[in-house]
Amino acid sequence: MPAQDTTQIKEKIISFLRIRGPSLPVHIAKETQMSMLFASAFLSELLYEKKIRLSHMRVGSSPLYLIPGQENRLENFSSFLKSKEKESFILLKEKKFLKDSEQEPAIRVALRSIRDFATPFKYQEEIYWRFFTIPEEEFLKEIKIILPQIQLTSEKEVIRVPLEKEVIKASQEIEKLNPEKEITINIQNQKELEIFDKPHKTIKKKQPKKAKKDDKFFNKVKEFLSKESIEIINIESFNNNEISLLVKINGEENLMVAYNKKKITEFEILKAHKKALELNLKFTVIGLGGLPKKIENLIRALKDLSEIKKMEE
Repeated sequence: MPAQDTTQIKEKIISFLRIRGPSLPVHIAKETQMSMLFASAFLSELLYEKKIRLSHMRVGSSPLYLIPGQENRLENFSSFLKSKEKESFILLKEKKFLKDSEQEPAIRVALRSIRDFATPFKYQEEIYWRFFTIPEEEFLKEIKIILPQIQLTSEKEVIRVPLEKEVIKASQEIEKLNPEKEITINIQNQKELEIFDKPHKTIKKKQPKKAKKDDKFFNKVKEFLSKESIEIINIESFNNNEISLLVKINGEENLMVAYNKKKITEFEILKAHKKALELNLKFTVIGLGGLPKKIENLIRALKDLSEIKKMEE
């Protein structure tokens, strides 16, 4: 294919994306009247040249291709998010900002999966999540709501503001109110800070014992997957005894079922296999201990088994 044609095809792809927005490779192939193989080759070149980019989310098994600057249009595909991912998306969109440590474990994992929509940042050594279309400045605006509530009743007031670049602004605002008073800015403590609207004042209760156990088991599974370099895609189900996860192992999607018990029986294996069949995926089972010897021997035997035939009586 002449170089001239190659350039024209690339321009046609970019033009299509500019008009259509984020698109699947099958739509791009159809528009350019090429096979998926050739379309994928051109898309790879455009990615290498940084003229287009890939979404982190997937529609089916494929990512979306888009031109840098079209990220906000990915929201049109949020309906393709899986259950917990969609729940975290809706929650973050509604609240605008979420404090990571205040979320349940399943939501925390899901927030890390929806990288197209959830932007992490650190404030006062805590991780927060920002909905991708909300500007960072709005976080500061919400914090600054506390400033008008301050009463200058003494000769020396301690005003708490979120970030160093806000110190001058806060100081100037207070001086306008009462220039004769001495102002001290303290940026270390932010106990008064309340970012999210709360329907009523609540007293923080101790976490139930079961929730603590759930977290402990979930964290143990996460630590194991991290060591094995296995990526969590989605949480299918979650409780203290069993966690079902969609994971990526060596680039392939896989169902992983973790059991909170030392010995895994054939019942657990068959249960995991049933879930995997529903999702049309291979599956992996992990537990706190190994398999019973008889099950290990059976699995080893089945690997060598080619067929079982039934004779007529």
